[in-house]
Amino acid sequence: MVTRISLLALVLIVTGCATQPARINNACAVFEEKGGWFNNWHRQSRRVEQEFGVPVPILMATIRTESGYRARVRPPRTKLLGFIPWTRPSDAYGYAQALSSTWEEYQQATGRPGADRNDFGDSVHFVGWYHHRSHERIGIPLDDAYSLYLAYYLGPTGYQRQAWKNKPGVRKAAQRMARRANKYQRQIRDCDL
Repeated sequence: MVTRISLLALVLIVTGCATQPARINNACAVFEEKGGWFNNWHRQSRRVEQEFGVPVPILMATIRTESGYRARVRPPRTKLLGFIPWTRPSDAYGYAQALSSTWEEYQQATGRPGADRNDFGDSVHFVGWYHHRSHERIGIPLDDAYSLYLAYYLGPTGYQRQAWKNKPGVRKAAQRMARRANKYQRQIRDCDL
């Protein structure tokens, strides 16, 4: 009996940690909802900010833009003949929508071989690491949300080649992300955390 109760409690805790926050456009609401003892998103994000220098609003806006705070999201499948579900355009996965190859590079570079793309703490750490790497490699300021997102989406080489000039959808996504980061910054200033 005790084992069943323990197992049920564990399932509820794990399930609760993996659910999408209800009010994803309000940083304070996200942090309040995901502020439990076991999985505190605000504390995890602040640690990443301290380690890599990337402001919390930019970290959160990147994840919001990439996955809408959904842990197990993947890119939608393409359609064969316009209606048959087919392959996915990439193997991006998780909160940060990290590609497998980039995630493996992150795991090796940071000494975090057990990091999971569907774990918020690992994903926010990945985003901080990636943005900091863009800052070091190509000189993007850590508070330039627009440029950081372009480099995140296109990779350092695509950013340096200015590949976004031919991709209006990517520029629009970067603009939305930058506006969201500014909004999150204003909200976080007034949070009671």
